[in-house]
This record gives sequence, C-alpha cells and structure tokens, in this order.
Amino acid sequence: MATHIQLDALGGIAGDMFIASVVDAWPELADDTISAIRAAGENLGIVDISLLDHRDDVFSGRRFANVENPDSELEQHRTLNDIESILRESSLDSESAARAIAIFRILADAESEVHGVAPENIHFHEVGARDSIADIVGAAFLIEKLDLCSWSIGPIPTGSGRIETMHGPMPVPAPATTRLLRGFSLLDDGIGGERVTPTGAAILSYLRQELGDPLTVFPAAMNLERSGVGFGTRTLPGISNILRTIFYEELSDAMIGDRVGVIQFEVDDQSAEDLAVAIDILRAEERVLDVLQIAAYGKKGRIVFHLQVLCRQESIDDVIKLCFLQTTTLGLRWTVSRRATLNRETVVVDDKAESVSVKLVERPDGTVSAKTEVEDIRNHGDHSQRQTRRRETEKRALKEHAPKKS
Repeated sequence: MATHIQLDALGGIAGDMFIASVVDAWPELADDTISAIRAAGENLGIVDISLLDHRDDVFSGRRFANVENPDSELEQHRTLNDIESILRESSLDSESAARAIAIFRILADAESEVHGVAPENIHFHEVGARDSIADIVGAAFLIEKLDLCSWSIGPIPTGSGRIETMHGPMPVPAPATTRLLRGFSLLDDGIGGERVTPTGAAILSYLRQELGDPLTVFPAAMNLERSGVGFGTRTLPGISNILRTIFYEELSDAMIGDRVGVIQFEVDDQSAEDLAVAIDILRAEERVLDVLQIAAYGKKGRIVFHLQVLCRQESIDDVIKLCFLQTTTLGLRWTVSRRATLNRETVVVDDKAESVSVKLVERPDGTVSAKTEVEDIRNHGDHSQRQTRRRETEKRALKEHAPKKS
C-alpha cells in the first residue's frame, strides 16, 4: 500500500519538531525511537530523552526533550568522519545509521559550499552537538520505519534577523540552511527568528533525495490515516510553533493515480509528410507518454490536424519547446490533468521457438485481463491467424503468470 506524508511547517521545522510530530502520529514508535537515539549516543553523554505531551492555547501534541549529562566532557567540534565513526561503532541498527550519515553528508555538502572547504574537512559546531546528533538519528530511524512512497510540504516560513553561532552572528536563514532550502516554496509571515534549523532543512533535503521533489498534489485518491503535532522550543507571537504531519494511504492497490501534462494545438500549414516526421520525434521523446493526431476543420473551413500530446507533469516546459521546434504551430494550450491507470505487468510466453510479450492488467474488481503485444505476432499470417495466435498467448499468460486467488 503506497503511503504519503504531508508536512505543514506552521511554526517552522527542526529535527526535534519532526521527531515529536511523527511520534505524535505513531505513538507506538515512541519507545523504539528513544532506544535508537540512546544506542547511537551511548558514548555522547545523552542520558535523559523523552517525548512529552505538550499543548498551547490552540494545539495539543508532543515535544521532544533531550537532556545531556552535566558531568560529561565538553562538546567537541566534530568532523563528518567523527560523526560517521560514532554512528557506525554504536549499536544503532545499520539501516538507521546509514540514513543518519546520509543526512549529515547533506549538511556537510551545504557547509562546504558556504565555507569553501571540502566536506570531509568541515567542523560541525552546533550541528555536531549531542542534541543535534540525537535529532538526526531520531529522524533517520523514523524515516526508516515509515516506508514512504511520496511526500509534500506547504510553504516554509523563512524567519528573519540574526542568530549567534560559533562563527559569530549569522543572518536568518543561516547560510547552510539557505542552500538546503533551494527549490522549496518559502514565505515570510512577518514573524522573525530562526524558523528552520540546519537539521530541519537537512531532513527536508534528505526526503527530496529519497522520494523526489515534494508534490504539490497527491499522486492519487488517498485516505487520511494519521496526523501528529510536534512543538518547537520557542514561543512565537500570535502563532503556534508547531510542525504538523499527516499520513495518507492510497485507496486502492489496483489503481495508480498521477497527473500528466496535456498539450493541445492545431497545425494547418505543415505538410502531412513533414508533420509525420515531427510526430515520430515527439513520440520518441522519453518524457512524452503519447501523441494523438486527429483530422478536423479549422477556421475558414481549412482541414487541420489537431494534436494532443501527453507528457510527464514535470516535463511540460521542455515538451512545449519541442512542440514549437518540430511543428509550425504558433500557439498551443496546456493543462495538468489527473489520470488513473491500472497496475500492469508484461510477461513473456515462450513456445514454438519464439517469445511473445503479453501485458497483464489487474482490474479494480480483482480480475486480470491480458493483451498480446501486436508487434510480436505481426508476421503470423492473415488476420484470422493473428487472432488465433493472440488468443493462445493470452490464455497461456493468464494460466502461467496471473496471480492465484486465495
């Protein structure tokens, strides 16, 4: 079952807010999350970790608290190698450790851009502290458990002003945070201070790296299954300092929903011969899903060709340019349309010293239909012989490859 996570950074986002928000939605993961952080920080002096119930005048949710051992040694300015060694040598499970290391590498790359130093030579100051390590490990553990397929996030508050760091005063968002937020939708809601921490921005960048860019629309009709609220440590004027997390699941495994670009235009001054070449070029483009050509009557009673091009949503601009380059049209129309497709699988039927591909499709009622690829049987005599061959291969494909009902 495909799952989707929606993040709403009303107050902002930080590592502790992400942990609190997810655990508020999945309270059964609270004890395991704390155990994972303790396993990673067994040599760091982290002694008291808790996920507390919390509320303000509007929301109730969770707050993540991490208390360090006051008798432990002073914080070190850890490098990326230091942190990787700490995580690899700990008793944290290897999958969560790998995710945590990946998040720290994202941070190191951003700091590298800011300071002009190789990532392995970056010294983490605030982000290398025990509490930040705990935040990133907890987030990595929860992402590992969630098994997400897609994600989305609303506009992220930028904040404003300055913060004090080991490098001195820094503008908000901090330079590394700014680099990590490139490509995300941001807003200035007039409330200052640091609204997105480097760890929060690194978690967002990691989700984008693992799941792709955040979606602006859901990939399919989905059920809302869980929601959670995580509080930050600051009190903001006139707004709750929360990160809300909502989890969705697809309504049906048989149908896959997404959105596609639909580009339409007419051509009345290009020869049929040259237009056929243009359409072949469009169809060969991997970002184009299909091209439909229809003869129609246009203005002044002219015979025109109406073209409809389906393409991947994220490639609309590039495909529009290709349409202008390959045809004589001077203008076109485009929309984004929702589509529903059925789960399908192509199997190969081998017999009579040849292979024939057959597409199996699962219908919403659980039945499976079969469709032979016509290109594989085009040389099987006349129409009647091809039809016989098609029925034979489809019957065999359903018998040998269709899933058996329990």
